[in-house]
Amino acid sequence: MDPVRLSVLDRSRTREGHTHPEALRDTVRLARELERLGYHRVWVSEHHGVPGVAGSAPTVLAAAVAGATRTIRVGTGGVMLPNHRPLVVAEQFGVLESLFPGRIDMGLGRSVGFTDGVRRALGRDKGDAEDFEGQLDELLGWFRGTSPTGVHARPSEGLTVPPFVLAMGEGAGIAARAGLPMVIGDLRNREKMRRGIDHYRDRFRPSVWAQEPYVVVSGTIAVAGTPEEARRLLIPEAWSMAHSRTRGTFPPLPPAERVEALTMTGKERDFYESGLTGHIAGTEEQVAHELETLLKETGAQEVLVTTSTYDREALLDSYRRLAAITSG
Repeated sequence: MDPVRLSVLDRSRTREGHTHPEALRDTVRLARELERLGYHRVWVSEHHGVPGVAGSAPTVLAAAVAGATRTIRVGTGGVMLPNHRPLVVAEQFGVLESLFPGRIDMGLGRSVGFTDGVRRALGRDKGDAEDFEGQLDELLGWFRGTSPTGVHARPSEGLTVPPFVLAMGEGAGIAARAGLPMVIGDLRNREKMRRGIDHYRDRFRPSVWAQEPYVVVSGTIAVAGTPEEARRLLIPEAWSMAHSRTRGTFPPLPPAERVEALTMTGKERDFYESGLTGHIAGTEEQVAHELETLLKETGAQEVLVTTSTYDREALLDSYRRLAAITSG
């Protein structure tokens, strides 16, 4: 297939029998491998109070990743802006850009905490996400030096840190009005994804940040020697999602063989089977064909891979195979 700009979002997923610190160190090690394989960027995520995710402080983890690498772009997918004051976010990214000039991305989302308890702990509620557009405008203003407060963000003011909007729900329209690149998923609902992309392109307003629309499509991609091996990569995350939907907690990733031996309820089985469908998974030839179709349908300039699995060696092998088929 033709070369495509390829990036990775690693959520620092915890695994059964392994600790949260191990998950964070795994992310840093993976970033070094992705750099060696020629990936364009590596992003980290923000989750609070989730047993299955160690990444709770994305700008801190991004600093560790950038410090352990030399050339790959590093950023967040994303900082959940409603959880923070825009000035503090601007300062954090200003520090990152000052330490690692020309390598930092500022991916921004509008979600608030996963549960009522987390939202209370953060001092936020669901309504805070409704002002995302205003928060985004304030954040970008700190870099441009346009805050009406008379305060200047140090060292952020005057720096250029590329912003990206994670488009969920109204995100496509917000990204278009702000003139920012957009990240959109997931691959399991292609029609909804295409509608979001069309909405974004139709309404895009050029800005100092981007003169033209820039679309990043994100989702799970698994590549292995056989279709069965690729499918096994999807099993741990599919079960964790089924567990969260039926029991209210998002657990660490289990080994695939343990999931295969489980006796599931009908509801669990339905969520589990649903979690295995709609992704791009298979051999190199199969994945290359599906990726070409995806890129033709969406016109996306970049693919952000979000795969999580228990077997880190198998995950790295998948990324090696994917890099080989997309490098031309």
